[in-house]
Amino acid sequence: MRENTAKATRPDTLERIKNFRLMDDIFMTKCFEGDLECTELVLRIVMERPDLVVQSVKVQSPYKNLQGRSLTLDIDATDSKGRRFDIEVQRADSGATPRRARYHASVMDANALQVQEDFEILPELYVIFITEHDVLRKGLPLYHIDRYIGETKTLFDDGEHFIFVNGECRDDSPLGRLMHDFFCTNPDDMHYEPLRERARYFKEDEKGVMIMSSASEELREEGRMEGRREGENRLARLISFLLKNGKQDEIERATSHPENLPGMYVKYGIS
Repeated sequence: MRENTAKATRPDTLERIKNFRLMDDIFMTKCFEGDLECTELVLRIVMERPDLVVQSVKVQSPYKNLQGRSLTLDIDATDSKGRRFDIEVQRADSGATPRRARYHASVMDANALQVQEDFEILPELYVIFITEHDVLRKGLPLYHIDRYIGETKTLFDDGEHFIFVNGECRDDSPLGRLMHDFFCTNPDDMHYEPLRERARYFKEDEKGVMIMSSASEELREEGRMEGRREGENRLARLISFLLKNGKQDEIERATSHPENLPGMYVKYGIS
């Protein structure tokens, strides 16, 4: 890395970039952004289809739900056969639950058809969770989930599939080597060249480091702003509670002496 890059970037940010892994959302986003080759590599290994060809990739792709909760997909890809893929990289077990997978599929389906279009043109859909831990706790490297008819045990062919990838399995299989790469901080230790070169670009190349640094600083600032908003919202909930309960003296304590706030939040159960 060139000297002027290091000077232009905060030392703590450079250290963060050095320790980033593909399992980290911000680093994964940059490495896969607009990169067909990396996405194709992951899908070929997970799907066990070496001939799979990716035609389009979007990262942090928003899906609107006007009636309820919207989504942002980590990696939204389409292959040459029109199959759709949502690849979610999840460090927290709570972010990779079966019902979340179900909701991702439902929102993608709801956005797939125009008015009056036939249901039969819905694309084959795969929701893939790559998880830091074995969230399904069966000790398997890979879990394929499909719907079956209970009475006949035959596939209910609705075109919807869920795959959970266990990040704890890092053996010498193609999938194990892929998971190894997802947890690497040093590009030199990575097995697969497309991932290794993207990681090296954002960790060692001058332009790549500056892009990563900017994204990291933006995320840091968003975190600060979110923290401030949450603090303001929490104080507002406390004031509202005190007003409803006629505790004027406590309002004075809360607004004039912020050092009292932590104890007051606990006292009045304001989360």
